Amino acid sequence: MKLRKISLAIIGSLIILSSCSEDEDSAPVISVRDKAEVYEENIAEIEEYLSTHFYNYEEFNFDDIYGVDNDDFQIIFDTIAGVNSDKTPLIDQVEYKLVEYDDIEYKLYFLKVREGMGEDLHATDEAYLNYQGINLSSGETFDGTVNPIKLNLITIGTSTLGVVDGFRDGLVEFNAGYDHMDNGDGTFTYKNNGIGAIFVPSGIGYFSSGTSGLPAYTPMIFKIGLMEVIHTDFDLDNIDSYLEDFDGDGDPYNDDTDGDSLANFIDNDDDGDGVLTRDELDYDTHTYNPGLGDPEPTLQDDEYEIDREENGNGEITINTVILRDTNNDGTPDYLDDTIAVEVD
Repeated sequence: MKLRKISLAIIGSLIILSSCSEDEDSAPVISVRDKAEVYEENIAEIEEYLSTHFYNYEEFNFDDIYGVDNDDFQIIFDTIAGVNSDKTPLIDQVEYKLVEYDDIEYKLYFLKVREGMGEDLHATDEAYLNYQGINLSSGETFDGTVNPIKLNLITIGTSTLGVVDGFRDGLVEFNAGYDHMDNGDGTFTYKNNGIGAIFVPSGIGYFSSGTSGLPAYTPMIFKIGLMEVIHTDFDLDNIDSYLEDFDGDGDPYNDDTDGDSLANFIDNDDDGDGVLTRDELDYDTHTYNPGLGDPEPTLQDDEYEIDREENGNGEITINTVILRDTNNDGTPDYLDDTIAVEVD
């Protein structure tokens, strides 16, 4: 959290310096609206939309949710009126979670058509997905993809730009696809992927800045198809970033073992003992051949996959990291400043 506070302080200083250097009569002062007031307006508009709109659920095969026919399902929203007067409104089909930012508790609605059979998505991960951003007020598209793209979910300083908070907080409710097929032309067809939509108040979106095609203070909808999860390792310590959010609250910035104001997921010496985290771990490899009927190796409780590679003969090698605990006190060496190995 401190990194973000520092960034905001710097930005604030630049704004003050800039405004002091201009003539007072040269430009009008633009006041930013109160976030709590805007949220009340936004949530009323979102809930009105959910009560008066439906999606094409009759085209989705709920008898075989993960059947191949549903893999290409595209959500279409429409108004409940006329021939559609008997449709089930979105408000009866969505879920919601409460998320807090700037002392405001936001209700974040999401429509989970299909959760996805693959890996869980975390706030520090990279998502490979299709998405469409829609202006909830006008129904017009302001952003989106034709083909799947990779998006970092979290912002780190100026080096890594993530997505808006509401999009990330809704997206982590979905899982990736479980399998994919190589089409032979550099593209893949994904199966069993997460499908849904997220309804985002502007306070956890673009708020006063807006963006192209989306005016300031406007709530938005994101339709998503989550294909794949890519675990990141921002500090290159061989511990995936999602594993360094120890309390699992979705905010990796509040996990700082050594109290050095660097969160563990961007700190390459997590316990501050002078030995790099990567040097306080053990490593292993597992090789198997699924074509010969070999089962995928079962990893021990404190062992995690780093990566895997195909060896060209049908064999797959999985490289893993093991959380060494030299004194068996339940705290891995890389988080225990009483244990420091000698490194050549």
